[in-house]
Amino acid sequence: MRLYLINPGNPLVNITKIKANYWNRYRVWKPLSLLVLAGLTPPAWDITIIDENLGVPDYQVMPRPNLVGITAFTSQAVRAYKVAAEFRSRGVPVVMGGIHATMCLDEALERVDAVVTGEAESIWRKVLEDARKGTLNRVYTGTRLEMDEVPLARHDLLPTGYRLGAIQTTRGCPLNCTFCSVTAFNGGVFRYRPIENVVEEFKLIREKHVLIVDDNLVGTTKDHFAHAKDLFRAMIQAKLGKKWVGQVTINMADDEELLRLAAKSGCAGVFIGFESPTVEGLMEVNKRFNIQSGRDFKASIRRIQRHGIVVAGSFIIGLDVDEPGIGEQILDTANRWGVDFLNLLFLTPLPGTRLWEKMESEGRIVANVFPEDWKYYTLGFPVARYKHLSWVDIVSEYATCLRGFHSYPRIMRRVVGNLWRMHRPISTFTSVVGNLSKRSNVMRLDRERFQGFDLSRGEAQTKREPAEIKR
Repeated sequence: MRLYLINPGNPLVNITKIKANYWNRYRVWKPLSLLVLAGLTPPAWDITIIDENLGVPDYQVMPRPNLVGITAFTSQAVRAYKVAAEFRSRGVPVVMGGIHATMCLDEALERVDAVVTGEAESIWRKVLEDARKGTLNRVYTGTRLEMDEVPLARHDLLPTGYRLGAIQTTRGCPLNCTFCSVTAFNGGVFRYRPIENVVEEFKLIREKHVLIVDDNLVGTTKDHFAHAKDLFRAMIQAKLGKKWVGQVTINMADDEELLRLAAKSGCAGVFIGFESPTVEGLMEVNKRFNIQSGRDFKASIRRIQRHGIVVAGSFIIGLDVDEPGIGEQILDTANRWGVDFLNLLFLTPLPGTRLWEKMESEGRIVANVFPEDWKYYTLGFPVARYKHLSWVDIVSEYATCLRGFHSYPRIMRRVVGNLWRMHRPISTFTSVVGNLSKRSNVMRLDRERFQGFDLSRGEAQTKREPAEIKR
């Protein structure tokens, strides 16, 4: 039995264009969910994993599979459906899973043979058995798995083409931000993989640099911190020789022992969602956690950096409280706080989030010709009507902020600052690679990203009827 597991691409996402930009290879990682499913697949199946981020193969000349499995975020849905149609036209059954298919079940069911909702590991063997018998169900409902049941991912199936490996140590996030569907999909309670399993899987990863894909690696409570410390101690003892980056909350800066252990275990950088430079913005997205205890963000970031860990700060533009000048305000905040990287995202209502429900009910979702418009839901396009900013205005604010942050003088200032504060060559290298990669993509904003994207759609004064998404 032959199985293809496919991670579809999105031609609008610049960071996946590895051949066009050398630095992008440091910003693309393996489709971990498919590697995990491969770890659950019986030996009777011959598995091929295809990551279209590395290039789109000619499926017509490949051996005909018995089953195709596709995973997709919302921005990948259009391409996922096209791949599904190609295989179904040849009589090959296609099963689709992932967060988009879960949140837009009826839409997916119109275009594939079967859909797995929720965490697919809990039901995957049943899917394969039914496929072998030719009795696929239309819907398989996955449950939230006990983390000791998550198998070691098959990292051997994608041995080349990446600079970053990937691993997961926890699932769930307690913050429940309005724009995020993690809580709806994985729950608000932290679930930990057994530490010995994590360490064993780290040893299977060939890449020296690894992304820990957890939505919130260190958590928000003392118990969460205690587990993270135990994990880092085990990684140190195992002498893995890896450098890793992960997503955390700013409270990581409050525990010196945690920072010391993270750095010693190989932490090269952390990604922190600051979301907004204003208290009003944080309240709007339900990120009250960031404003507890009168935090000094600059001092917190400096404490992290003193351990040789670079900080990538993420902000959202287009909140209801954002007015003209927000681009400069975010730029000033990022520079003043001293973040090493800036990730700026358009406020994007994704299916399954409270933000989607709000904007849909208000008729503010303008990129609403589905499924075709899903390709714009990368967080890099303005897909809605924003309260105080037209589409043209918000693109201008976005470009002003990113180009200001990624000017050569500011990049040089950050790199020199890293070298002076951290005294770690790997941190300086990470800073150089990340900033040059971002600059290269930022400079393509006008030439490529918005080419063919009709900004006038967002200028209409009358409300358009939002497309119905059945879930």
